[in-house]
Amino acid sequence: MKTNEEIKEEILNEAKRIGLWKQIKEDFFVPKINDPALNSKLELFFNYPGVWAIINHRFANRLYNKGFTRIARVIMGLTQFFCNMDIHPAATIGRRVFIDHGIGVVIGETAIVEDDVLIYQGVTLGGVSLNKGKRHPTIKANSVIGSGAKVLGNITIGKNGKIGANSVVICDVPKNSTAVGVPAKIIKRENKNEKLDHSDLPDINKEMFEYLLKRVALLEHAIKDYDGIDLSNEDHDLECIYKKFIGAMNSIKKTDESE
Repeated sequence: MKTNEEIKEEILNEAKRIGLWKQIKEDFFVPKINDPALNSKLELFFNYPGVWAIINHRFANRLYNKGFTRIARVIMGLTQFFCNMDIHPAATIGRRVFIDHGIGVVIGETAIVEDDVLIYQGVTLGGVSLNKGKRHPTIKANSVIGSGAKVLGNITIGKNGKIGANSVVICDVPKNSTAVGVPAKIIKRENKNEKLDHSDLPDINKEMFEYLLKRVALLEHAIKDYDGIDLSNEDHDLECIYKKFIGAMNSIKKTDESE
């Protein structure tokens, strides 16, 4: 298994081999594959800040690695201002990486993003340590990071990994796996050829509440059958409380719609 340093070196050598302009050409072509909303080449210049952030990073990263760290930081500082994304110039980013919409994306200094990774808005590839060295995640090839997800620390998202929206990932995710939740849990394995369909992801909290409610109901029935205890009055009170709760939620919804 390759170390992070070997992965980084491989990505940098590949970038040198194919050249800067070929990489940029690929960056412009990637939205056609990943975004059905793209209707014309003109839109790339005005509606795809994620593309421009990656392209600017291509220049800044080369300058940073050659020792021109201040100029590189200035380039990415301007990129942050215009694109609303914070990408450190030292971060290692492979080929055909696409940041869709992109607003609020943060990629830390020692993060490594391999080829063909798809990142949605609000994603953070952040660190949890103040120590020098590798403290940001490694995202392996063909992975998808859902909007608002936080991938924190020196961890690895395996090849073809998928992270659900708003998940907080603090542990390694195996290859071909899907992780969701806070903290994220593995819900699918060996799903290499599946797309990340958020409508098909389970609601972990909902499933746990359903389990607890059914367990409580089972215990109530057991107590009633064994001791002959009548809980009908308590059931009526709980139903009244539940109806009040639903009524309050509906009133909030109506207020929001009227505004």
